[in-house]
Amino acid sequence: MAEPARAGGGDEDPPEPPLAERCRNDAAFWLLGLCNNTPYVVMLSAAHDILRPPEMPPAPQNGSRYDCSPISTGAVLLADILPTLLIKLAAPFCIHLLPYNLRVVAVTAAAWGSFALVAAAAGVAVSLGGVVLASASSGLGEVTFLALSSLYPSSALSCWSSGTGAAGLGGALAYLGLTQAGLSPPRALLPLLLLPPLTLLSYFCLLRPPQAPPPAQEPLLGPGPDVGLGAAQKWKVVKRIFKHMAPLGFVYFAEYFINQGLATRRGAAPFSPQLELLYFPESSLTHSEQYRWYQLLYQGAVFASRSSLRCCRFRPIWVLALLQGLTAGVLLGAVAAPFLPGLSAAFALVLLEGLLGGTAYGNAFLNVRAESPRAEREFAAAAGSVSDSAGIALAAAAALGAHRAFCPAP
Repeated sequence: MAEPARAGGGDEDPPEPPLAERCRNDAAFWLLGLCNNTPYVVMLSAAHDILRPPEMPPAPQNGSRYDCSPISTGAVLLADILPTLLIKLAAPFCIHLLPYNLRVVAVTAAAWGSFALVAAAAGVAVSLGGVVLASASSGLGEVTFLALSSLYPSSALSCWSSGTGAAGLGGALAYLGLTQAGLSPPRALLPLLLLPPLTLLSYFCLLRPPQAPPPAQEPLLGPGPDVGLGAAQKWKVVKRIFKHMAPLGFVYFAEYFINQGLATRRGAAPFSPQLELLYFPESSLTHSEQYRWYQLLYQGAVFASRSSLRCCRFRPIWVLALLQGLTAGVLLGAVAAPFLPGLSAAFALVLLEGLLGGTAYGNAFLNVRAESPRAEREFAAAAGSVSDSAGIALAAAAALGAHRAFCPAP
């Protein structure tokens, strides 16, 4: 695809292309969302296997009632989110140095390398290197494609959101299905090496350039999301979108605090925030299988809620943040003083968690788009993408502390 032109003035949506072209563009953004988020999701689904491969001897007893990995899955989450966060913090201010075409190639190369490194099964350190590459790919891709969607009608953002949700469901389901079929965790990643090239095909072959901008606009070969905006304007944009992005950050803090540590064994302990510690030994599912099912159900709920933006709009994101915090509190209490009747109750809470998170993500960015003048939308979308990653990074740090509290060293 030729480099798109940046947005001009005015608050209106970009002009609607012909129906056939709009369908192509919507399909392209859906596929871009799918391919961009799948490496990130798969690495989280594989977190327990990365930290405790099958050939690793059983972990020593740690004196707690919990079936703990020697390292919390929060370590995988940190490796999976810190590069994303750093990229998102810097990108809105310097990404204009790279044209869109080059960014997409870099996203694809990093995603392919992430699968290749983890599939090589050369040890935990190498696997975590693959997780870092997946994070870099996802972060750069999200900033790039969210900014790019601002040059298209709002349906592009809705399709991107749905595609990222499909990545969660498809990635978790693919990993679960391949491992349940008997493939070792590293070999289960080999078929996923076909996904990164699909990013290139979607962008360069399927996506059409946005409708021609007014003559005053300049090509985006050099200038990017911050063209025409001075430091004062950028700060004004950040302050304006904060009311949507701060609650979104809390939503993601609460749900990833749940996801990456409340899943080991039901027992008494003071503080534990992750699905890694919410383990039901009486179930026929093993610890690793329970963790994979938590991830699959969560991602399915995220996909459903992120795909509903065209029919379900929700503006007060703070309400979703409050509900997500309550969900995290219930699950935290279930680990500290077990009261859930069984695994099915935990599954229901995880489904609710995913619905709240997916609804918050799509609606927060639609709110930002609706309240931003067209000339500011690229920068607003890129800057807003920091919020979910910041919440996830804080959750990962908290998860490591919780793991130490519940799983003291032997």
